[in-house]
Amino acid sequence: MQIDYGITAIYVASVVTMIALPGPVMLLVTGARLAGGPRQALRTIFGTNAASLVLIALSALVLKGIFSVNETAFDLLKLAGGCYVGWLGWDMLRAARDVHDESQALQNLRTGGFIKGFAMAISNPKDIIFFASFFPQFINVTPEYSQSLVVLTALWIILDFATLMLVSHMVSRLLKPSMHQVMLRISGVLLMLIALGSMMMTLKSLV
Repeated sequence: MQIDYGITAIYVASVVTMIALPGPVMLLVTGARLAGGPRQALRTIFGTNAASLVLIALSALVLKGIFSVNETAFDLLKLAGGCYVGWLGWDMLRAARDVHDESQALQNLRTGGFIKGFAMAISNPKDIIFFASFFPQFINVTPEYSQSLVVLTALWIILDFATLMLVSHMVSRLLKPSMHQVMLRISGVLLMLIALGSMMMTLKSLV
């Protein structure tokens, strides 16, 4: 298999940068790490990666013209996704608020997990369009379309897994234990703000 390493290097740098930037998935994984430790973060990342595979597959169908996206249905899905992200943020805030003892809070908070990670990533249908527009820029990484898709997908999964684990580990190590619950509250608020912004933009496009 012939691989263009120049294109690969640009792709790797782009993916790592995008994943490392704060977003719903990063906030959920970080919250899972702070609340449940490395294993809970790992379960969450497995969920987000499984969702990425589904979205990449749908994006490939869009690129081949086999699958098309209805604009109205797409907007309704974005609204539903925004509601779910907002609910996760509220759930994180409520759990941190209701338990007054910090050690008990961190023990009882089951933020993240495979199902929540999958639902978080899959509930953002605009990622289908993202993958459909992002992948073609690097599709010449090999001479064959199918091989390129396999290479790009494999690299995405590896980089997604490694970056999420590294960033969540760094956050948990740099923050003092007394700050973990505060960080969970901040993550919850940010998730709700992201959800609100996404829903407002979607409603504007529907009106």
